[in-house]
Amino acid sequence: MWKKNNIKKELLIHFLLFSLVIVTILWLIQFISFRSFYKDQRKNDLQSVANKIEKSKNSLSFYENLNNYALDKSVCIEIDNSDYNQLFNSTYFGKGCSTSKQETFQYKFDFINSKEKEKIYEQKNRIDQTDTMIYAMKLDNNQFIFISTSIEPTDSITSLILKQLIVITLLIVILSIILANLISNHISKPIKEVNEYAKKLAKKDFVSPINTTSNILEINELSTTLQYAQKELGKTEELRRDLMANVSHDLKTPLTMIKANAEICKDLHQDNKEKREKDMDTIISEVNRLTILVNDILTLSKMESLQEELNYEQIDLIGLIETIIKRYDILEETEKYNFECIFPKKKVIIEADKKKLEQVLYNLINNAINYTGEDNHITIKVSDKENILVEITDTGKGIKEEDIPYIWDKYYKNQKKHKRNLVGTGLGLSIVKNILEEHKYNYGVKSKVGKGTTFYFEIPKEKEK
Repeated sequence: MWKKNNIKKELLIHFLLFSLVIVTILWLIQFISFRSFYKDQRKNDLQSVANKIEKSKNSLSFYENLNNYALDKSVCIEIDNSDYNQLFNSTYFGKGCSTSKQETFQYKFDFINSKEKEKIYEQKNRIDQTDTMIYAMKLDNNQFIFISTSIEPTDSITSLILKQLIVITLLIVILSIILANLISNHISKPIKEVNEYAKKLAKKDFVSPINTTSNILEINELSTTLQYAQKELGKTEELRRDLMANVSHDLKTPLTMIKANAEICKDLHQDNKEKREKDMDTIISEVNRLTILVNDILTLSKMESLQEELNYEQIDLIGLIETIIKRYDILEETEKYNFECIFPKKKVIIEADKKKLEQVLYNLINNAINYTGEDNHITIKVSDKENILVEITDTGKGIKEEDIPYIWDKYYKNQKKHKRNLVGTGLGLSIVKNILEEHKYNYGVKSKVGKGTTFYFEIPKEKEK
């Protein structure tokens, strides 16, 4: 049984309807236009015979030629004089050639007395009740030629055409069914394969290849799109698993430390104020880390769902960077981090969303802190030329060239070996990417393995006020 709106069914119906239209046109042409067409053709035959007679009227074999013309075109040829006496009558008498003497006299009398050079008459032949056409032509002053023929198709011609139409109708219907099946199979087979492939994607099968082969452009494009979707969904699924694993790790570690320090504080250090305060400081630090992680996840979620709009305002870029660096004074004192700042001498005023640009700078500096070399050296450079270029450089191990396209993905840098960041949550570069793309800033990474990495972004001058 065919399914409702099946391709084969739809194609078959449309092919049959198309065939019905073609057959209907053929039958209408046969029964409406064919007689008119036949009449025009016989009129052309009469004129052709008349032209030949005109050209050969001075020939010695004139009358013999007349019989040949009559036989060739299946017409009757008569020659009368002005006294209505018949001088010649062709030996061929086909259907429609013979009329009653009264009818013959009427059109001959009319033409001979009309003084016209040629004229066409139509009348009913009383002998066989067929319509007859007579082409009358004045040959000279005393000779008048009358060429007559039936203008109705003979029964044998009509019967033959009818049989041909029936055969043609059957052939068209049969061919329509065959073509509908062939074309529907040609189209439906790759569509079914694509459909099965899409069902596998819905069931999270991101491995099975699609084996659709078709020379139909749209189906090939659909297959290519699904293959691309499979690849991207596979990446998304892998990133989702990694994100869950890494977020779980980042949540588990501070929760463990909070619990451990709370228990120690309760059981062992409740009478030791100094150690108790140290335990509480650790708990507060870990709670702050959890708060930052949750905030980063919420921020990234809002950005990816386009829930937040940019709030542009004028910003002193150098002043903003200096304010952010002051937050790391404790790292300079305790961990001996060295922040080198290379800024223009003049103020650099830009227009951007201050809160979000602050997130970009903060996350890029955090990233540099986590991955810089043993010298703990970080360079922050601002260049004011054609565009405003901001560069943040560390002296760490660098990034392999094949890994660079993926570093903006959530937790990608920690996929091989997850470690606890000194600052930040591991979601910073994803947040940076989203904010810079919202601002339509160019951004990128330059890195050499063993020599360090530079993250940069460009602020177009047209964004300045």
